Amino acid sequence: MRDVLYLEQIEQAEALLKPQRIEVLRRLAEPHSCTEVAAALDQTPQRVYYHVKRLVEAGLVAQVAERRVRGVHEGVYQATARAYWLSPRLVGRLGLRRAQDELSLGYLLDLVEQVQSDIAALDRTRPELPSLGVSGDIRLRPEQRQQFFTDLKTALQDLFSRYGGAEGDAFRLAVACYPTRPEEEDHE
Repeated sequence: MRDVLYLEQIEQAEALLKPQRIEVLRRLAEPHSCTEVAAALDQTPQRVYYHVKRLVEAGLVAQVAERRVRGVHEGVYQATARAYWLSPRLVGRLGLRRAQDELSLGYLLDLVEQVQSDIAALDRTRPELPSLGVSGDIRLRPEQRQQFFTDLKTALQDLFSRYGGAEGDAFRLAVACYPTRPEEEDHE
């Protein structure tokens, strides 16, 4: 089972985005038969099998075993991933994007889409995938914002200059700075 399956095909999204199928998929985090899932969801095995069949066709579920129960062959199914990411490209860009303004939310969304796509494309079969995630909150008065952005850009340019050579393992560094929602500030 993969950690993440990145969905870029509209057929996969259509198969997944049905409340009943999401519940079936959750039950298939561990291998189960349609009869077992049906009992847990208080549904008929035929109804669950219909949904499992669509999830298998979309590559979101796989048959992992088969067993004989009361003279009938019964499939055992499991989700193909622990999490599913929907590519923003499924909807596509609506309208034209203005010039790439580093301080716009549109630019930030493009950056997040690129990071999501890059992570989904990583070879998770490699024994070690070095990565680093850092997150923190800062507070800026309006008159400090421009200086903060200038300082941050200068620090990053220094790192890019120092480590931007042609030798060694390639990494992508992406930094995002965005306002938090007011309700998030209340819980700190």
